[in-house]
Amino acid sequence: MRRALLVLMALLVTGIVPVIAQPKEKLMVYTSMKEVLIGEIRDAFTKKYPNIQFDYYSAGAGKIMAKIAAERQSGKLVVDVLWTSEIPDFYSLKKEGVLQKYESPEAKYVVSPLNDPDYEFTPARLGTLGITYNTNKIKTPPTQWSDLLGPAYKDGFAIANPALSGTSMVSVGMIANNLGWDFIQKLRANGAKMGQGSGQVVDDTAAGDLAACIGVDYITIDKIKLGAPLGFAYPKEMLVIPSPVAIFKGTPNLAAAQKFVDFLLSKEGQTIIANNYTLPVRKDVPIVQGVGLVAPDEAVKRAMKIDYLKLMVEKQAVIDKFTEIMQKK
Repeated sequence: MRRALLVLMALLVTGIVPVIAQPKEKLMVYTSMKEVLIGEIRDAFTKKYPNIQFDYYSAGAGKIMAKIAAERQSGKLVVDVLWTSEIPDFYSLKKEGVLQKYESPEAKYVVSPLNDPDYEFTPARLGTLGITYNTNKIKTPPTQWSDLLGPAYKDGFAIANPALSGTSMVSVGMIANNLGWDFIQKLRANGAKMGQGSGQVVDDTAAGDLAACIGVDYITIDKIKLGAPLGFAYPKEMLVIPSPVAIFKGTPNLAAAQKFVDFLLSKEGQTIIANNYTLPVRKDVPIVQGVGLVAPDEAVKRAMKIDYLKLMVEKQAVIDKFTEIMQKK
């Protein structure tokens, strides 16, 4: 100890002041966003905040919630921030009182069909689903839901299994709520099928096994950009599913988590989201043109209405009813 003090005094006398490295802040984000998107966000965020050690876990929302449940059970929560498209999960976590209230200064710019007045979660992306169609089979893009009942789509239209896909489950709930279960019955009467996951139905449409499907915006547009014979169109009434972001209450990394939410909602963060072929939550961020997307405020205006609290309660009933209809001979 005495030797260390002598060395320090000698350095001070000579004018050399040792630099003591500051410990890095830490941040762990759990997200269902695709690896390319969260990777780009991480790179831009850490460039802006080099003193924050940013890690993320990317998986399906179901796996993420199971991981969070296990962590809570063990009493050691690793996650600081959650960002997925499973809106019912955010309502469940809010009801359990585990989310941190945080009204970001960027929140005032958010446009969304869903908003939490308590700011325990904030929409950070507007995921949309439209009609993905095979351009070799469908020559006239659909403009309304009733088009899917026509002969061009007979025995060639699919919706992903809502038991496997959270976005499909919400989509089915929205369609049933806005167009009625009788519309889904009519789809089935025209030969509509229940596919596998959200990515699989788009793959099947690209391969020509299907004429069309309900497709996620970025999944479809990614494939169009790679040369797949696909088109993407929105009916008048749109399927818009926001992807909220939330901070867990009690995180030791609250300051870093708040910085991340601010960045995600900022113009810079939203531009990264928009460039990945999905919709930002800000009107001042341009969308990718020429791929069928619409502006965020237009999407909000055209969004189908849904009561997420009711859907949360009825989730299994919705899945069961849809499955029963689609399995009818």
